[in-house]
Amino acid sequence: MKVCLAVTAMVVVAFAVPLGLVVRETARDRAVSHAERQAAALGPALSVTTERAALERAVQFTTAGAEGRMAVHVPADGDRPALTVGTARASSRDLASTRRLARAVTTATPGGQLLLQPTALSGSRTAVVEVYVPEAEADRGVAAAWLTLAGVAVALVIGSVAVADRLGVRMVGPARRLAGAAHALGEGSLGVRVPEEGPAELRQAAVAFNSMADQVVELLANERELAADLSHRLRTPLTVLRLNAASLGEGPAAEQTRAAVEQLECEVDAIIRTAREQKPRTQADGSGAGCDAAEVVRERMEFWSALAEDEGRTARVAGVDRPVRIPVARGDLAAALDALLGNVFRHTPVGTPFAVDLHDGGEDTHSVIVLVSDAGPGIADPEAALTRGRDGAGGAPAGVGSTGLGLDIARRLAESTGGDVRIGRSVLGGTEVRLWLQLRHTGEGPVPAERRARRRETRRGRPARHGVPHSS
Repeated sequence: MKVCLAVTAMVVVAFAVPLGLVVRETARDRAVSHAERQAAALGPALSVTTERAALERAVQFTTAGAEGRMAVHVPADGDRPALTVGTARASSRDLASTRRLARAVTTATPGGQLLLQPTALSGSRTAVVEVYVPEAEADRGVAAAWLTLAGVAVALVIGSVAVADRLGVRMVGPARRLAGAAHALGEGSLGVRVPEEGPAELRQAAVAFNSMADQVVELLANERELAADLSHRLRTPLTVLRLNAASLGEGPAAEQTRAAVEQLECEVDAIIRTAREQKPRTQADGSGAGCDAAEVVRERMEFWSALAEDEGRTARVAGVDRPVRIPVARGDLAAALDALLGNVFRHTPVGTPFAVDLHDGGEDTHSVIVLVSDAGPGIADPEAALTRGRDGAGGAPAGVGSTGLGLDIARRLAESTGGDVRIGRSVLGGTEVRLWLQLRHTGEGPVPAERRARRRETRRGRPARHGVPHSS
């Protein structure tokens, strides 16, 4: 804005000052031209007579003569002396110089300037008509013209500043939005996008930024899918390997195999934990996110049913006959189910039945419940099992047959939607893990422990609905 004001002021001054001087010179030339016309008006009278009375009448007929600003100087002729009619201001030297040059001369005088116009007479004589042009006459209209120029200059400066401000807003606004969006994206707000507006260059920058943001979201989604795949591709075969190692019996080779499997499982869990901890914290708007929970449950149960058949376990699945949309990524839900089902295979005896039930609360509750239940011995301390680092049957501490990741994965998934995880007694007689997912998350982030405790208190003691028992 300051630069625009300075440049405009310089341009206005560069044009206004010379134009003001031209106006002043034009006014002076106009006044001198008017004086020349009045002096020329006495030429016919001087060519006819040089009598004082006749010349006085001729002078009085002119505007300058009536105002006392004209004089006629007639040189001597023989015995007739020189004659001066009117109010004379010119010096004898200026008159002589005018007669010698035989052309009009303009000379300065106090309060203005004099026009001396020579006029030829008979006998090689030259009369001089003198017209006084005061400064007021020479500068008439100059002040008004200068005021007009000043007004035009001010209007030009104000107009240019206003136009520059509008143009600046048109350019600065999109640039600031682009900078703000880049800062927000750097802070982890993946849903931010920039309107494609403004000059062509800024529109191109906005298109490039939006494309970059989409690629970042896609890369992060691929990373999350990779982490989920790593979870249920590595942990599930390791669970099978662990169970097979347990059936090897006793002996040094069997013990070495079981120790190697346990060490390998710890290493894999450490890799998974590291990958999960290194995922950048994002604040995506969630647009377009979600999956069909029924399809994911069917897929994972089909995967685990082969192992269940080998171990003589009865597997039941319910509530997956129709689509159930949830605001959770497909890989995250699959990882949580694999973690919970892996716990069933790990911490219950061979041949123990288990079930997975999917309950859609619909528009009434705006929630979906996933129940993973078994007929095993149950969990002695459900609260301790939900604490990070205590996972598995009986609340076994992490590192003693447990990594502390299974229930933590499920808890993080539920809390990302505003829900929670609860552990209770299942209708099969063993453990029931209830994964409660909200369909309309308020955006408040993970549910605090105090809120989860209040929810458990408010739900405790309610009569169980069919297939959805409440935890104790």
